[in-house]
Parts: sequence; C-alpha cells; structure tokens
Amino acid sequence: MATRHLVRTVLLQSLYEWDFYREKKSLTEILDRNLQEFAPGIDEPEFAWRILKGIVDHRKDIDATIVRAAPDWPLDKIAVIDRNILRIGLYELLYADPGEVPPKVAINEAIEVAKNYGGPNSARFINGVLGTVYREKYPEEAAKGPPKKETKTEFKKPSAP
Repeated sequence: MATRHLVRTVLLQSLYEWDFYREKKSLTEILDRNLQEFAPGIDEPEFAWRILKGIVDHRKDIDATIVRAAPDWPLDKIAVIDRNILRIGLYELLYADPGEVPPKVAINEAIEVAKNYGGPNSARFINGVLGTVYREKYPEEAAKGPPKKETKTEFKKPSAP
C-alpha cells in the first residue's frame, strides 16, 4: 500500500473513532496512537498531521460543503465512515496544495477508500459529492470531460513477398 494511501486510511480510522465517540476523545492522541500502531515508520507522517490540522481548521466549511453538495442527506444521517471520507477528500480538494495533491487524485483516493471501507453505495455517493464540488471549483477543467482513451494502433503482420 502506498504511503499516502496508508496515511489516508489511518486518518479515516482516527476520524471515525473521534466522530463515533462524539468528539470526547483527543483527535491528536487518536491519530498518534493509530499511526504508531497501523503505520509504524511511514515515510511522511507530516502528511497525516497536515491533513488532520486542515480538516480541524476547516471542518465547519467542509461540513457545510457536504450539506450543500448532498442536500438530500442531512450531515448526521450520512454514515460515519462516508462523512469522514468526504472530510478527507474535501479538505484535499478544496484546501490542500494542488501541486502536492492534484484534485483528481484527491477524488480518486477518496473513492478507493470508500470502496475498501464504505458500504455498497459509498463509492458512488463519495464520487457524486466530490464530483459536484470539483465541477464548481474547476469549471474549465470539468468542462473538458474525462480524458480520452488512446486508441492503440494495430500492427499487421506484413504479407509474405
């Protein structure tokens, strides 16, 4: 598992625990313990702390973005796991340095985490919310549509002379 993907899963575990216990535990203590237990010796622990700090600093705005982008789903009715995957993905999409984490990477990572840890419809839900926010924030890029697949040129065996 790539280091940053592992960091995101440990962050998800930590945010899930913090959210599950209704924020009565220290989030920094939870993340510190989880990094030591589930990702000892990772190359970029500062990546985890940067995302955590960003989520905490921007949580009200991130949660408001979730509510706006998923109007049929009150925040407290979204599954805890999905809500926290969205928090990580939206932080990376809206506030992280796009040179460090390109927007499409943030979306793809969130979808992959949702496939691994969420319910049967989590990946589609996460994709829908993050896709909505992406189209709002990057309208020119989104208007281009998905990248076109290259067509492979078929080589035919030359005819015998």
